[in-house]
Amino acid sequence: MAAPNILCDTAGMSNKRWLECRMHGPKGNIPYTVGGSDVAAIFGVSPWTTPLELWMIKKGRMKPVSKPNANQLEMGHMLEPIAAHFYAKKTGNTVTDDTYMYQHADYPYALADFDRRFTRASDGEPGILECKSCTYHKASDWANGAYPLYYEFQLRYYLAVADVNIGAFSAVWGNNPDNDLATPDIVRDKAKEDMIFERLEEWIWSLENDKPPTMADVAPKLALESLARIYGSGNAALPSIELPGKYEKQIRSIYELQGKIAECNDEIKKYNKEIEAHSVRIAELMKAHEHGVLETTSDKFLIDFVTKTSNRTDTSLLKKKYPTVYQDIIKKTESRKLKVSLQAV
Repeated sequence: MAAPNILCDTAGMSNKRWLECRMHGPKGNIPYTVGGSDVAAIFGVSPWTTPLELWMIKKGRMKPVSKPNANQLEMGHMLEPIAAHFYAKKTGNTVTDDTYMYQHADYPYALADFDRRFTRASDGEPGILECKSCTYHKASDWANGAYPLYYEFQLRYYLAVADVNIGAFSAVWGNNPDNDLATPDIVRDKAKEDMIFERLEEWIWSLENDKPPTMADVAPKLALESLARIYGSGNAALPSIELPGKYEKQIRSIYELQGKIAECNDEIKKYNKEIEAHSVRIAELMKAHEHGVLETTSDKFLIDFVTKTSNRTDTSLLKKKYPTVYQDIIKKTESRKLKVSLQAV
């Protein structure tokens, strides 16, 4: 391995210009590129982007979709210096800024810019630091030295581009760094690295040869959301398409499962009606009381009859009285759900 090429300094660079450099290099002469955040998507393990969606973006066939959590992403960026500060304080390692964009010495498509670099206090070994932030309900992903797989792919990729042997994360999720900070280390693994770049080579080949990836290994919920973003709204004017017979198993399964859901919903409605019937006399006894208790020789039942208040906009009234305001605040949402019906032949 050799030291990476320095392509440009991103300090003070606009986000638009940075995206241009990330997409095709600062000179615009790299047909297709891979960045650190792309690797997990290429492997189909990103929680946010599928391989096909990323492929379509790289081919210029769709624009990156605006993130719904823009404020959260902005805060995450603002928390990077804090994560870096407390990593240095906790570990004793020296943390330094690095604003360059790099190119792998052997793979011209592989670009990277790092959150921070660090120097290990014990032996002066250089490393790459990735600063992350998350909500409390994601803190368990960082318990006992663990880290999410999608971030592992990113950092291992960075170690390869930078040609260094150690890396670390600094992940924060609260305002108490003694408890709300994880700083797991990672050591370069050439076998995993070779596996990563073998897949990246295949990915670049697929772009060059116009061979889009499938959704085969993607979580179904994410795959459906991604397909909706890629293809947009349905077109009622288009004719029905003839599906190949090899998809009979999936289609028949969808149809049968729809039937089971309908049966379950019927049972739920039936049970809810029975609950309502039993509840009438109990509600009469409760009157204005919100809580009750019934003790038997073996059980103690707690009964709640609590008032819950919800405030909802009367859209019909709003539309009638203030039509202009209604048009200004109405939010259009679209969704597509697959449904299978059986027609007698």
